[in-house]
Amino acid sequence: MLRKSVLSFIVILSFGFQSIAQKKPLRLNALFSDHMVLQQNANVAFWGSSSTNEKVIVSGSWGKFAEITSDENGQWKLYLPTPKAGGPFTVNISTSTNKEALEDVMVGEVWLASGQSNMEMPLMGWPPNDIINNAEEEIAKSNYPEIRMFTVERQLSLEPKATFNGKWKVCSPETSGNFSASAYFFARKLHKELNVPIGVIHSSWGGTPVEAWTSNAQIKNLGDFDAVLQTIDAKNQHNAISDWFSKWKTQSIPNNEKAWNNLDFNDNEATQIDYNDSHWNYMNLPGRFDDIEEVEVDGAIWFRKNVYIEDLDFDYTLTIGAIDDMDATYVNGHKVGGFAGAGQSSTKREFTIPKSLFVSGKNTIAIRAVDIGGPGSFTGPMQLTNKAGLYIPLNGNWKYKLVAEIYQNNFYLYGIEKSNKEKSTTVVKIHPKLPSVLYNAMIHPLIPYTIKGAIWYQGEENVSRSEQYKRLFPAMIKDWRTKWNDNFPFYFVQIAPFQYHGGDRSLDQSQKLREAQRNALKVKNTGMVVTLDIGNFNNIHPSNKQDIGKRLAGLALAKDYGKSLISSGPLFKSLKVSESKIILEFDYAGSGLMTKGDLRGFEIAGSNENFVLANAKIVDNKVVLYANTINKPIYARYAWKDKAVPSLFNMEGLPASSFTTHE
Repeated sequence: MLRKSVLSFIVILSFGFQSIAQKKPLRLNALFSDHMVLQQNANVAFWGSSSTNEKVIVSGSWGKFAEITSDENGQWKLYLPTPKAGGPFTVNISTSTNKEALEDVMVGEVWLASGQSNMEMPLMGWPPNDIINNAEEEIAKSNYPEIRMFTVERQLSLEPKATFNGKWKVCSPETSGNFSASAYFFARKLHKELNVPIGVIHSSWGGTPVEAWTSNAQIKNLGDFDAVLQTIDAKNQHNAISDWFSKWKTQSIPNNEKAWNNLDFNDNEATQIDYNDSHWNYMNLPGRFDDIEEVEVDGAIWFRKNVYIEDLDFDYTLTIGAIDDMDATYVNGHKVGGFAGAGQSSTKREFTIPKSLFVSGKNTIAIRAVDIGGPGSFTGPMQLTNKAGLYIPLNGNWKYKLVAEIYQNNFYLYGIEKSNKEKSTTVVKIHPKLPSVLYNAMIHPLIPYTIKGAIWYQGEENVSRSEQYKRLFPAMIKDWRTKWNDNFPFYFVQIAPFQYHGGDRSLDQSQKLREAQRNALKVKNTGMVVTLDIGNFNNIHPSNKQDIGKRLAGLALAKDYGKSLISSGPLFKSLKVSESKIILEFDYAGSGLMTKGDLRGFEIAGSNENFVLANAKIVDNKVVLYANTINKPIYARYAWKDKAVPSLFNMEGLPASSFTTHE
């Protein structure tokens, strides 16, 4: 009898310990937090984790609730009905052991904003070169408490993740400077026109290609990246990468301009004239410097070059050109200049060197260049000159050494002495240009948060792969819609004119990328903002984000919110040949076609496919083209170059997209 009682006690105690062990805290996706915005008039998704088989109740202070029991892993997801726009509300999430209250919750319209640097670019800009028009004034007057933005923090992953970091921020002069400028102006226009709360979930990363934002399953279907997928899917790949980087000391990435200027890897010896760099390799400059051993590297690289000087009677001017992104430049161990912090990638480096810093004979110029993402490059020209007319070219071979690599938001320090860095190329480093790594880490964790639609500004990174982009971009749109199980509206920005290939017309390719974007309009429920009239030939980041946001909002207002307005510039519709002329018709002609200045930028070709500039005029709301040298025209195109200048608009002031009828 005693033995039976003891056994019963042990069984009860065992169940008690098991019950205690199964109790888990209530955890919510990071999107579910104070100040969030929920989509109005919808069944919005809530999800998280708790104890196994535990009832979870989510209730809104507007009088609706939903409940569900968590599964055997403690996971749960439910849908809560929302009212029409309003707030602030409170949302309570409770279980038998936990309760959480989310305060200052608004109900309105929710949009996802994503892409690369032109979507990422904040309202404060990246001064001094990458600026937003009237940024200080825009920030000062940004008191819109019903506009909220959630910025997803950067992260990468080879597998779909469930967690991420970020917070909802209420729009005010204290917070808006860090908001995506394009997304802010989009949200502001919607808020003013609809008079409802607007929430934007902002998830972007500069210098990234469309394939990085596309799921692994969709990428595999396309077949374009089979080789790299095989490599990054290899067994223990992630562990191999982690093991490699665990060998090196780390240093935090600076978070302000002062810290960047004071960046120190204990590597000052590399600036000295007598430093022995015989173990360093050679690199030809100017040009890209971030492709090392066929692996694209973000980080800090030292460059050294010896020059021989006898004339010490004059000061010298050291010209380097622009360095993407930052630099610290030295002559014989003395710092003579440098630009650090965001927004310096297009700043021309030209420094005055006092004659007192030089010695007769050998002198050493040392430059530590830092590339924080995207292509890293010297644009040149590189030279040393003085007032006496002495000219010393610096183009050509420079000694170089990778001193620190950026990985997962840290510097990994290799030092200036000989290291086995080259062996890291036997594994694929996780970087933001790999297929699916941004989808996995920065899009997948957001699904299935209920959104109205998405806005997208990307394409510059794919500019040299336009034919591929024709398939990749529509596939990504469809991919996101499939994952959300919602055919939500998707509006995107066509890339702006810019000298993508240094002004060499023979290398122009952006018009082909713009054409690939225009072709994406064949996907239903999409719209495109044309930016031919607001680009900057010398800066890939247009400063006029106001019109970009307004035009994105115009698409939404016309297509989703029933506003009567022309939401696009003219888009090529059809071509008709009449004797020796071509007649073009356009959709979105609005109140009529118009020109700003002469109607220019049109070209036509015959069967030989040699395009020539065409005479153009607007007749009966159509564009008529002809050229004296072509009697039987077949093809037409417009604004077909990197540095395109628009001339065709509708009466509403929106520019026509570039196009070609010759595939």
